Amino acid sequence: MSQHKPLTKAQKAAAILRLQDYLSTFPLARSLKRKIHFNLGPTNSGKTHEALEVLARAASGVYLAPLRLLAMEIRDRLMDAGVPCNLITGEERNIIPGAQHTACTVEMLNSSHQVEVAIIDEIQMLQDESRGYAWTAALVGAPANDVFVCGSNAVTEPCLRLIDSLGEDYDITYMERKTPLILETEGLSGAHYNRQRLRKHLRKGDAVIAFTRKDVLTLSARFRLWGFGVASIYGALSPEVRRTEARRFSSGEADILVATDAIGMGLNLPIRRVVFSAIDKFDGVASRMLNATEVRQIAGRAGRYGIYPTGYVSTFENDELVHIEHMLSTSDIATLTKLPISLNPFHVETLSHMLNTERIGELLEFFASSIAIDSPLFQIAGMQGQVAQGHLIEAHAPDLSLEDKFRFACAPVSLDKTHERDYFVSCLTSYAQGKQMHLPAETYWLDSTSPQHLEQAEDLSKDLSLYAWLAFKYPDIFNQSHLLPALRDRVSRYIERALLRQAGFNDTSKELMYYSERR
Repeated sequence: MSQHKPLTKAQKAAAILRLQDYLSTFPLARSLKRKIHFNLGPTNSGKTHEALEVLARAASGVYLAPLRLLAMEIRDRLMDAGVPCNLITGEERNIIPGAQHTACTVEMLNSSHQVEVAIIDEIQMLQDESRGYAWTAALVGAPANDVFVCGSNAVTEPCLRLIDSLGEDYDITYMERKTPLILETEGLSGAHYNRQRLRKHLRKGDAVIAFTRKDVLTLSARFRLWGFGVASIYGALSPEVRRTEARRFSSGEADILVATDAIGMGLNLPIRRVVFSAIDKFDGVASRMLNATEVRQIAGRAGRYGIYPTGYVSTFENDELVHIEHMLSTSDIATLTKLPISLNPFHVETLSHMLNTERIGELLEFFASSIAIDSPLFQIAGMQGQVAQGHLIEAHAPDLSLEDKFRFACAPVSLDKTHERDYFVSCLTSYAQGKQMHLPAETYWLDSTSPQHLEQAEDLSKDLSLYAWLAFKYPDIFNQSHLLPALRDRVSRYIERALLRQAGFNDTSKELMYYSERR
């Protein structure tokens, strides 16, 4: 970052004051006499179901989802109930003529369109370092007469401080699980990990949770060899593929689900027992033990109400049950005291004038490291990824307008994945040069039955997602969005075929560690 003259006290005060204007950036919500209804409780307590019943009866409404897949599920549910419903995500706009209801991802909240009822789901996601700011924006800015806030009780205290500061009324309904959740007394392998004991104790209706793509694929392939029908869900899969895999499990075509913790995010699946294959995960920095919120959200998916009278939770090894038991019994109240907020175009423009630069990487870095909000309510959200994206933009497209630079800095990209980074740069440079960007070329293997191109197909699916996101912002450059559905469908169908045939890897992470310790 280049050197800037230190801000004067007056400039710092002005920056802080403007950042405190956050509430006023949602004028419609501030003009309404909103009533906030908190439906709080564990999974399988019906908290979101009850809010959706109100939403379906309302003249207009919006459902704010943590995942595109969940937005799609709720849209379908409302449509099946005879309620016309739009679907809006960063990648798609499925608008139904005359519809007064919308299911969208939380980042796509339209704060300038008033509705009768809004639902903010999975409010505990305020704790998420990279996306928590979107739940803050929804809580502050949802323009509805009645706002239903659904999720665990983990972040209630900072939410109530905010609502009190706004002078808005609220009520809280604490809800209990509708089915008991029982932790089994012995892991599937017993005292020590053993494949054959594990095989003997797997059952139809099990969801085995792993925390890497490699482990999901390895366990899925192994369970198929053991004679089970298997569905697989992990982060690199598109929502369309996850939906197909979830449907295979729900219909009984697959006996067992092998999935990452993605299933802890509100997906409704007929799981009898959740089995943790491990109790630690890599969080992008280091490996750590699962925390109480994670364990409760994942384990709580067992015992789907109306399908199973009881939900069960287990692990691969006996010792791991101790940690799961502790996390299920300990409080999951978050340490979060202030709600995260993120940079918006107004903040970018303000800092640009103060620092006399339009270098987006520097502006984002300065905002993240040097601007503090003197507020009892808010704090700056984590921005490491966005800062890195800003510097990448300056390196490849320094002459773009500040508005365009900020828009590209908000694009959904994982820069730690080389393929995603490279495709993002190619899109960025095409826009900077004013050259039309075509969809990625179709490849010969898309219609094949060979699973050897699974990872390439996952990468291609990510490319298509970014292209769709950019096509809504810059349709003249990314001008082949009309071809997206057909290509996306072919990619999804290939991945689904590949998942049924892939052979996994020799050993899981647990097995490699176990063998290493035995040496």
